[in-house]
Amino acid sequence: METTPKPVKHHSPHTTLDPALSPGRRIKFERRVTVLSLAAGFPAVALSVFLLWYGGYTARVQWTIDLFLVIFWLSIAFNLKQRIVRPLQTLSNILAALREGDYSIRGRRAAIGDALGEVMIEVNDLGQTLREHRIGALEATALLRTVMAEIDVAVFAFDGEQQLQLVNRAGERLLAQPATRLLGRTSSELGLAPCLERADGGGPHTMQMVFPGGFGRWDVRRSTFREGGAQHQLLVLTDLSKTLREEERTAWQRLLRVLGHELNNSLAPIKSVAGSLADLLTREPRPPDWGDDMHRGLEVISSRADSLARFVESYSKLARLPQPQFEPLHIGSLLRRVASLETRLPVRIADAPEVVIRGDDVQLEQLLINLIRNAVDASMETHGSVGVSWSQTNGQVEVRISDEGPGLANTANLFVPFFTTKATGSGIGLVLSRQIAEAHGGTLTLENRSDHRGCEALLRLPL
Repeated sequence: METTPKPVKHHSPHTTLDPALSPGRRIKFERRVTVLSLAAGFPAVALSVFLLWYGGYTARVQWTIDLFLVIFWLSIAFNLKQRIVRPLQTLSNILAALREGDYSIRGRRAAIGDALGEVMIEVNDLGQTLREHRIGALEATALLRTVMAEIDVAVFAFDGEQQLQLVNRAGERLLAQPATRLLGRTSSELGLAPCLERADGGGPHTMQMVFPGGFGRWDVRRSTFREGGAQHQLLVLTDLSKTLREEERTAWQRLLRVLGHELNNSLAPIKSVAGSLADLLTREPRPPDWGDDMHRGLEVISSRADSLARFVESYSKLARLPQPQFEPLHIGSLLRRVASLETRLPVRIADAPEVVIRGDDVQLEQLLINLIRNAVDASMETHGSVGVSWSQTNGQVEVRISDEGPGLANTANLFVPFFTTKATGSGIGLVLSRQIAEAHGGTLTLENRSDHRGCEALLRLPL
C-alpha cells in the first residue's frame, strides 16, 4: 500500500544537521523544487508571450493564449513538484514507521529498472529484514526469559549504582520476596554486596552465606555486560549444599550396600555354624565325632572372622589415605624398580626418554604395584605377557601397562569399592590406585585393548 504523504518529521535531537541546510540559511526542499520547476518553464512562456504581443494578433487571442500558457505552465510545474516530493514523503513515512517498529507498511510502484522503484524495493526489503530480525529477537528473548525463570540458579543483574534491575524466580525464592519489591534496591539492602565484592577479585569461588530463602555454601560467579551504553553486573548464585548433600547421600548408600553385603557374607555362615554347634552340644547322647564337628565349626567361624577383620582393615586403609608428599621422581627408574619386584612373570619395559615428575614415591609405587600385579594375574591365565611404556604429551606423562589376559567383561564396577572378581581379592586395589592418581592431579582408566586381546591401564600424571 502507498501511505498518505505527511510532512517530513523533525530530526531527533541526536541527529547531526549540516549548518548549510539549517532553516534560515537555505529555503526548504519543496520550495526549491517549486522554484526550479517554475524557472524551467519560464523562458518558454515569456518568449511565447512576447511573440504573441508583437505578432499582430488580436487582444482577445493574445489574452486567451497567454492565460492558457500560464495555466499549463503552472500545472506542469506544481505537478512536477508533487511527483518529486510525494515519493520522498512516502519514503519518510515508511522509514519513520520502521523506526517506530511498524513493519506492516509497504511502498508501492516498486519496479526494477526505475530509480525510484528500486529505492522502494530496497526499503521494502529493509522492512522485511528488520521484521525477521525483530521476530528472531523476540523469540530469543522469550526463550531466555523462560530459561531464566525455570533454572534452579539465582540470577541477579545490577546497574552501575548496584541497584537491582533483573531477578529470576530462583532469586525471588532465595530472597523470599517478589520481584516487584526487589527491583530498584541496592546490593547492600539485599545482602548481596559481599558476593559482588568478593567476585571482583577473580573468577568463580564459593562462599558460606545465609539468605531468607536458604543457607549453605554457594558458588558465586560475576560477569559484566553493557545495556544502553551503561555497564551492568550479572551475579549468579548456585546452591552447592544440595548437590553436596545428594552426593554424600549417594556415597553413604553405596557404602552401606557394600558393607551390608560383606557383613552378611561373614555373619551368615557364622550364625549358621554357631547354631549347628549349639544343637550339637545339647544333643544327648552326643555323636562319636562331635569333637571333629566342633573343630571344623570353630575353624569356619575363625576363618570368617579373619575375613571380616581383613575387610575392615582394607576399608580403614582406603579411608585413611594421606596427602602425597611431592618430590622429583624419574618415571623410568620408578617403573623399572616396580617391575623388578614382580617375580612370577617377566615385565617388558619399553625404551623411552626419561621424564621427571613431582609425586609421592611411596604412593605411586603402591599404585604401580597394584596395576602390574593385576596385569600379571590376567596374563598368567592365558600364558600371555605384560608390557610397560611411557610417553610425554600435552604437558602430561602417560604410563601404559598392557597385558594379554582375557580382557574386561564388565567395566562398570571396576572402581566400585570392595568389588572384586578374584577369590582372594579385597576389591580396594583399583579404588586406592585411582585415589592416588587423582591426589596427584592425574587420572587412571582401564580399557580393553583394540590391537590385541587383553586390557590396558592408562595412568596420566601432570609434569
